[in-house]
Amino acid sequence: MKWIKHPILLNYYLTYRCNAKCSFCDIWEKPSPYADKNTVFNNLEQARRIGVKIVDFTGGEPLLHQDLSAFLEKAKSLNMITTVTTNTLLYPKYAYKLQGKIDMLHFSLDSADKEKHNSLRGVKCFDSVIESIKVAKSLGERPDIIFTVFEHNIDEIENVYYQITQPNHLILILNPVFEYNQVGAYLSYQVLEKLAKWGKKQGIYLNQAFLKLRKEGGNHIDNPVCRAGSSTLVISPNNELILPCYHLGKYAFSIKNNLYDLYHSQEVQSIVQLEGRLPECEGCTINCYFQPSFATSLNSYFWQALPSTIKYTLEKWFYTHN
Repeated sequence: MKWIKHPILLNYYLTYRCNAKCSFCDIWEKPSPYADKNTVFNNLEQARRIGVKIVDFTGGEPLLHQDLSAFLEKAKSLNMITTVTTNTLLYPKYAYKLQGKIDMLHFSLDSADKEKHNSLRGVKCFDSVIESIKVAKSLGERPDIIFTVFEHNIDEIENVYYQITQPNHLILILNPVFEYNQVGAYLSYQVLEKLAKWGKKQGIYLNQAFLKLRKEGGNHIDNPVCRAGSSTLVISPNNELILPCYHLGKYAFSIKNNLYDLYHSQEVQSIVQLEGRLPECEGCTINCYFQPSFATSLNSYFWQALPSTIKYTLEKWFYTHN
């Protein structure tokens, strides 16, 4: 049963360009413009009118956009929660400009071993992560560390936890890798079990509903869990509303100057009604869309996710204030 019936999250792709070449992502391979400044401002206002409360400025690498700071200020003026995930290559350069504007700042780190992390990301960025942690803390920021979990790096969690996140009083977010468009990877039952145990430790956030979803074979089109179309707006750098989600991206509607009317149009809503029911949706486990899906529907996944969310909120407050 859906208890929130409007989008709560906006995934705003500011550009598909990236200064890394992650092995589990194909976004950086796409040619891309940068989102127009005034267009982003207008879309943020319209998204807030629709009911969106959280905006994730993403990419590609969002720090490549020279107006990111202005976008964050605009979102904050609309009382929106802001999130940014970065590979950190540009963070030390722009940290002062971004200070205090990002509610949930995430640094990507997949190993405590420099060469292993750099290999996964396709560029030498490990040292930048370590430097960025120091810079962020000096500015009073408390970034989370996002660890993308594969079969081959599951045992790296221990070193990242004990050597990096715990000494710095940072939350470690475990992000199970997912498959799409012939990239990503599969996680075995054994790895899921290891993840479940790690997720119970202090200072670690893992949405346990992600594991339940994978163990049950992902989304099933005959009884879909996915609520991507109704819980999440996706906007491209080309100013298009992407449906039913970015990764499937079957439909793209030019937004022009009225996102509100476009989203509520019969044509868009007819596609929203197909969320989780398209043939391509069978078996899907894409975290970006199941996180808000779990939050907007009262079902077993909601109750599985809730303790993880409460744990994160309490521990984040504790780490921020100590």
